[in-house]
Amino acid sequence: MPLVRIDVQDGRTPETLRLIADTVQDVMLDVFAAPPRDRYQIITEHPVGHIIAEDTGLGFERTDGVTVIQIFQQGRSEDQKKAAYRELAHRLEQRCGIAPTDLIISIVANGRQDWSFGLGRAQFLEGDL
Repeated sequence: MPLVRIDVQDGRTPETLRLIADTVQDVMLDVFAAPPRDRYQIITEHPVGHIIAEDTGLGFERTDGVTVIQIFQQGRSEDQKKAAYRELAHRLEQRCGIAPTDLIISIVANGRQDWSFGLGRAQFLEGDL
């Protein structure tokens, strides 16, 4: 159940935003082996200039197409994480036209105790999942 936050600057159509979200979900299914209906995504649009993303000394020239993806998950290996970075960059460029230099991804690990899917319950800890 990765929880994915997708931050972009204003200017994309609803269809493009959905395509970005669908592409990210495909990678979650293919690389992270997430179950098919295990989809939790939040897309936030920001005014141009409200995402400040410099290049960390890598020499990237970022554009207004900068896209930041944060993935909160549990139990993925380093190899899965590297594969997710690679596949997200490849598929988002191919399907959505997002330049790999405009893509920032952060994968954050947490545990079963860090999730509630509703009803004020810890479903993993209480045996529901």
